[in-house]
Amino acid sequence: MKIALFGKTFSEERVPFFSQMINKLTGNSVELSMYAPYYEQVKPFYKLPQEITLFQNFNDLNTQTDVLFSIGGDGTLLDALPIVRDSNIPVLGINMGRLGFLSSVSKSELDEAIDLIISKRFTLENRSLLQLCEPDKLFPDINYALNEVTVFRKETTSLIVIQVFVDDVFVNSYWADGLIVATPTGSTAYSLSAGGPILVPSAQDFVITPIATHNLSVRPIVIPDRSTIRLKVVGRHAQYTLSMDSRTVVVDQETEVLIQKAPFAIRLVSMEGKDFFGTIREKLLWGLDIRN
Repeated sequence: MKIALFGKTFSEERVPFFSQMINKLTGNSVELSMYAPYYEQVKPFYKLPQEITLFQNFNDLNTQTDVLFSIGGDGTLLDALPIVRDSNIPVLGINMGRLGFLSSVSKSELDEAIDLIISKRFTLENRSLLQLCEPDKLFPDINYALNEVTVFRKETTSLIVIQVFVDDVFVNSYWADGLIVATPTGSTAYSLSAGGPILVPSAQDFVITPIATHNLSVRPIVIPDRSTIRLKVVGRHAQYTLSMDSRTVVVDQETEVLIQKAPFAIRLVSMEGKDFFGTIREKLLWGLDIRN
């Protein structure tokens, strides 16, 4: 079995966990590869096996990789998207933090998770992506987002006005701090904190959620993911900020944004005994009686 290791940061307190993971994988004759910048982070703290191969980007990643381990939090998994792209390589999120909707395996569950991976006792969830169709040069490396595409004000002192069209039909002019277009995966991220609904990962929909809208009667709306969404910023602002997950750029006001569902999905590993509703109950403390 071939497993790739991807991460962004490393510190000394992670050494026991990392040693446990490497020993478990090499003890099961797993061929390991590692994201080169992450390797440089780990190297001062832990002596890595010499047979580990390195990759720098999507072009270096072995297409025969069985699973990529994303080691960190949800932000790390989002940063793994430019690495896996449309390779169909499954991604397992290992959560080093506390919340983590995407990173489904905690440090304490690692041993069991590796056993299940090696014995192929897991399922795959196809997570839809957003594609920034126009302008297509803003994010030249990768113009896809797993969570959301967001338009928000560049200035901190006043609102912006965002006109939204769905399949060329005018929806509304949103007077707000910004606007989120979220996937089902992203419905539990920024959109949720802005008052948007939770969608199950298999839902074939997107959510349009205003951020701190000036009109209290305006609410998030769910649309089919086969729709084409066009965003146009109007008003006195010369520029606004556009983000795709963790990547951000400042664009001129006259730049319109065209968003569609991407032609491929990212595959996330789901372990035995894990399900979306159980994760929601655990992470959001649903059903917890705080009086006791």
